[in-house]
Formats: sequence, C-alpha cells, structure tokens
Amino acid sequence: MDAFNYFAMSWLSPELLGLTALGTFLGIYVGAIPGLSVTMAVSILISFTFSWDVNYALCLMVGVYMGGVYGGSRTAILLNIPGAPSAIATALDGYPLAKKGLAGEAIGLSTIMSVVGGFVGIIVLAIAAPTVSEFAITFQPRDYMMLGVLGIMLVGSLSGSSLARGIFAGALGLLIGTVGLDPMTAEERFTFGVVELWDGINPVAVMIGMFGISEALHQLHHMNKAVVKQKISRIIPKWSDIKKYMPLSLQTSFIGVIVGALPGTGGDIAALMAYDHAKRVTKNPKVPFGEGAKEGLIAPESANNAAVGGAYIPMLTLGIPGDAVTAVFIGALFIHGLNPGPLLLIEQPHMFWFTVGNLTLANIFVLIFGLTGIRLFSKIVECPKGILIPLIFLLSIVGAYAINNAITDIWWMLAFGVFGYFMRLYGFPVGPVILGVILSSLTDENWRRAILSERGSVGDLFINLFHSPLSTVLFSVIVLILFTQSPIWTKWLKRKLFR
Repeated sequence: MDAFNYFAMSWLSPELLGLTALGTFLGIYVGAIPGLSVTMAVSILISFTFSWDVNYALCLMVGVYMGGVYGGSRTAILLNIPGAPSAIATALDGYPLAKKGLAGEAIGLSTIMSVVGGFVGIIVLAIAAPTVSEFAITFQPRDYMMLGVLGIMLVGSLSGSSLARGIFAGALGLLIGTVGLDPMTAEERFTFGVVELWDGINPVAVMIGMFGISEALHQLHHMNKAVVKQKISRIIPKWSDIKKYMPLSLQTSFIGVIVGALPGTGGDIAALMAYDHAKRVTKNPKVPFGEGAKEGLIAPESANNAAVGGAYIPMLTLGIPGDAVTAVFIGALFIHGLNPGPLLLIEQPHMFWFTVGNLTLANIFVLIFGLTGIRLFSKIVECPKGILIPLIFLLSIVGAYAINNAITDIWWMLAFGVFGYFMRLYGFPVGPVILGVILSSLTDENWRRAILSERGSVGDLFINLFHSPLSTVLFSVIVLILFTQSPIWTKWLKRKLFR
C-alpha cells in the first residue's frame, strides 16, 4: 500500500502534476530543435532547481526527459532533421511518409507507439529492475566493445543493397569520432596540430550537417518538384493499424529496455537495433524500408522511449547511469541528498516508487501533448521551397551554434552538410556515418580497456572471448550478421531458392 501511495504522489498534488506537465511540454519542443539536447536542458534545470524540494525538481526534470526523447521525432519526420540522435532511425522512413503527404498520420502513429514503448520501459523498471541490473553489470569491457561493433554491423540494414558502401560509411564515422585527444593517454589523434580539434568534432554538428544541410542542398537540386499537400484529416491512427503493429512495437520496446539498461548505451543505439530488427522480421512490407515503411517508423520510436525506463534501472539500483541524461540525474540526486545505488530500494523505497509514478504520468502527458499541434507542425512541409529551405538552414545553424555557443560547430556542420550531399548524390548512405560517430567512443574506450585487462595481448583477448557465454554469444552474432549480409551468401541463397 505504501508503494501505491508513493506511486500516486505526483498524481494527487496539483503542484507536482503541473510541473510534470510543464516539463513534458517543454521537453517535446526542446527535443524537436536540433542541437538543444535533453541532456543540456536537464543540466540547466539543476542550476535552477537545486534549492527546490526534491520532488518538485524531479517532476520537472523527468517530464523534460520523457518529452525530449519523443520530441526528436517531430523534425525528423517533417524536415529530415533528427532533433536528437535517438531520432536518426525515425527519419529513415518518417520523412518519406511526410513527402508522400502523410505527415499527420506518421506523427500520430509515432506518438501512440512511443507511449506504448514508454509504458513497457516503466513496467519493466517497476517489476524487474534488480534482475535486469544484475544482467547489465555482467558486461565486461570486451562485451561493450563488441556491442559497439554489433551496432556498426547494422549498417547492412541502413545502407540499402550495398554492404560495402555501408561499412565504408560506418568506418568513416568511427574515424571522425576518434578525432581529438586520446581519452586514456591525452595524445593527439588526427588533429594535425590544430588546437580547435583537441575536443574532437561534435557528433550533433555532424548529425545536423549530414541530415539537415544535405537535405536542404538536395531540395535545391530538385526545386521543380511540386510541394506535397499533407493529409491531416486523421491524426489518431486507425485501431486496425494499432493492432497490426502492436506486436512489433512490443518486441522493439523490449529491445529498447534491454539496451537502455546497459550503462553508456542509450536510446540512439536502441532505436537503430530496433530498426534492424524490424527489417529482419517484417516479411514482404507494403512499402520498402527507407521509402516510407510504417514498420521502420514504429520500431525506433517504441525502442527509444522504452530505453528511458531501461536507463533508470542501473541508475536507481546500481548508481550507474544508463545514458548521458541519467548521469545528470545522478548528480541531481546527490545534490538533493539522495544516494542512488543498491541501498536506495531498501533505505528510500519511496523515491523509487515516486520516480516510477512520475515517469508514468509524464508518459501520459506525452500522449496528450504529442497528439496536439500536429496540424500546425504538418504545415511546415507544405511551405514553398523558397521558404522551407532557408528555414532548414536557419534551424540547422541555430542548432549547431546552440551546442557549445561556438562558431566552429557551425563550420563543421556546413562542411559535413556539403559532404553528406555528395555522399547522397553518389549513392552512399549518410545514416551509417552518424552511427559510427555515436558508437566510436563506446567502441574505442572499451577496446582499450579490454586490451589493458589482458596486458596488451590481442591473442589472449580473443581466446577469452570464448570463456564467457555472453562474450561468445555477442561474437557469434557479429560473425553471423557479417556472413548473412555478405554478397557471397546472398548469391548462394538466391541460387538455392530460385534454381
């Protein structure tokens, strides 16, 4: 009974209810603006709320977190500019739907499935937090390294028919992500003596350039195409569509929870893995993936919202952040005199159940606010290109500058925008580049830690892969994906099936 009272605490207080609603509303629109990350918003809120009662502060920050993760899908669908890295996969099929005049339906469907994913993550957090945390803590550095490699292997699903081009783009992203000072030795890497490169190239600037600026240049290249009128007569999806896609949404939601519970991963990796899963399990989709398949929209949106609940699991039960935002939350909890970790559920169970209740309430507000304003947002795509293209440039420049308030990020964004345009022009996918940049730190740092743990012996590292069941499974999955996506396997399979 005490657990239920703590769960409902934020629902019964008008002040806490209002703060959660305000935070969710602001989070949706912060998440929709490229460069204004949820991590930055929550960090700023700490400085404003450190003198508040802890419940009030948490309500506002939880609302911003939950709303911000969902909000990134808005501009991803309408402008092909992901508001956050977790919305990269959403843009792959969401934007083609908008170009077909189905922006309202796409946003409505993504909203419903995002909320489904959010509830799955919250339920798992409430029921299985200790169990999932124990599984997550068994990951060794070599396992995280292979998880990063596994993410790069997903380029086969993001690169169309050419695996080689996808791997090249993913490797290029890894190379871009290693620019700067070595995280372990502080040695310069690919800086060429330029001091401004010591901090590396900001992945958000790369993302905005590759998606936003390259899209604007692509639109300039096709100025004569007619503007697509958006069909916004129906925003709430048909019940038949919800039932049809619900199994996929639940499957990818569980993927999101598991990936979100692994420290240092987050919704961006969860969304890409869910997109890959959707491509593998969807037989004969009505529309090919990458051209407006609804399955390609539902899978990442379910997963990245489910990853929110997953990220809270190691934070609350182990004191280990599941992603960048929960790392900020740990700082906020310490400021308010709380100690997230194994003793939190024993000494302060009320905070655990209050957080679960607050996340549930924020997820309900995502549904309410997510289904409003769609008609206005959909009008963005109907703008004449003479207005839309400068708007994309303006949003991209503001987003890039807002990262660090630095002109350098704008130059990087423009450079990668031009580069991304030529990649698209010559048939190279830009999605794997962003994926490589995001996964570079996870792969690089854990590769180094894994080598150090084996005293510098690559041979010992490889041998020990087979001493751990978890490492063996991850390594086997990587080999299997590489083999099944190879042209040799594809030609052999076609020959066997159609001879």
